[in-house]
This record gives sequence, C-alpha cells and structure tokens, in this order.
Amino acid sequence: MKVSRHAKIIELIAQYDIETQEELAERLHDAGFKVTQATVSRDIRNLKLTKMSVDGGRQKYVVLKPDEGISEKYIRVLQNGYASMDMAQNILVIKTVSGMAMAVAAAIDAMKWKEVVGCIAGDDTIMCAIRSVEDTMTVMGKIRKIVLKEE
Repeated sequence: MKVSRHAKIIELIAQYDIETQEELAERLHDAGFKVTQATVSRDIRNLKLTKMSVDGGRQKYVVLKPDEGISEKYIRVLQNGYASMDMAQNILVIKTVSGMAMAVAAAIDAMKWKEVVGCIAGDDTIMCAIRSVEDTMTVMGKIRKIVLKEE
C-alpha cells in the first residue's frame, strides 16, 4: 500500500501544483487512499519532497533530485550557509553566513566534484581553487542548482 501511495503522490505532484499537506491528502482521498495528515507528513519526508516557488508567491511540492553521490546533509549545509559567490578566473569565492564557511567548504569537498581542487575557509568566506575558468562556471551552476533547489 505504501509503495502505491508513494507512486500516486509522485504522480499527483507532477500533475498538479500542490501547495499544502492538506491539499495532498485531499487528492489522495479522491484517488481512493485513506490517509491522515501524519501519514502524508511521513510520506513527504520519506520521498524527500521539497517546495519550489511557482507563479511568483505560490509554492508547490517537488521531488528533490540531488546530483548522484551528494548526501542530503551536505545539500542542507550548503543551502543554509550560502550567501553569495563570485569568481576571479579559476578561483571561486563563496560568502556564507557568519561562522558557516568551514561547514560549507567541508560540504563542497565532500561532494567530490572533479572540477574542485580544494577549499580554504575562514569565518564567512571560502576560497575554492578550480581547475579552469570553464570549470568555475560549471561549479557555480552546480551550487546555484542546489541553493535555488532547481531541477
């Protein structure tokens, strides 16, 4: 039952812009599933659903599709600590929330991106040595994808 319910949830969030757990529970009821709010909440956590902005202020549930090999923990650290970034040729400078630079640098290192040679972190600034200017652009795209929760 759980597997078919999870499949239905994925189908529903792909078909409709579902904003709330209550709305998801209603759609599941309409599809013949008897669920409580607690069940829907657990399913959202198990499926690693997240919310994405649509139409200006509205949000909808989407399936989080992290790059292969990137753990959820590192994604959260990057999302929570990131403030901004800028490049200087093959050096990527990342600004973080005060006190988060070492954690964000460790998360980037743990992602084992082939473009990143290494990171040095202070309190709120990270300097990443990247193999080339083109690779710097690639890494910036990967970081944006994670921070902005894009697919």
